[in-house]
Amino acid sequence: MPNVQADCLFCKLHDGSLHEILVQSPNFVVRFDNYPSSKGHVELVPRRHVESFFDLTAAEVAEAYELMQDARKKIDDEFTPAAYTIGVNDGTAAGRTVDHLHIHLIPRYEGDVEDPRGGIRQILPGPHPEEWAPRS
Repeated sequence: MPNVQADCLFCKLHDGSLHEILVQSPNFVVRFDNYPSSKGHVELVPRRHVESFFDLTAAEVAEAYELMQDARKKIDDEFTPAAYTIGVNDGTAAGRTVDHLHIHLIPRYEGDVEDPRGGIRQILPGPHPEEWAPRS
């Protein structure tokens, strides 16, 4: 397969001992996260080695979206979450630990955190949601 790196976890998608696959398409795989944040937490991973979401082609983005929809339906059926958090740690400064693009699809459940307001905003220190001010 072109564009793979031997030492990359996500370039070894064929290894069933490393990856539990939920759904797949010609260019992507949706695998269960090895360290899930919640029941049903999966990652959408391109088969080719690419580090940044911004390096995907328009066709790949469309394919990824369609596959994510398929994954969501399967997760809904099995785990019945109330909502989802979708995230990409695009770069080491953003927290990426595997240098191969992976898009997290994290099922969310009522009461899984005390106050979910702000969602992704809670990854950086900042004011409580009730203290947010509009951009000036």
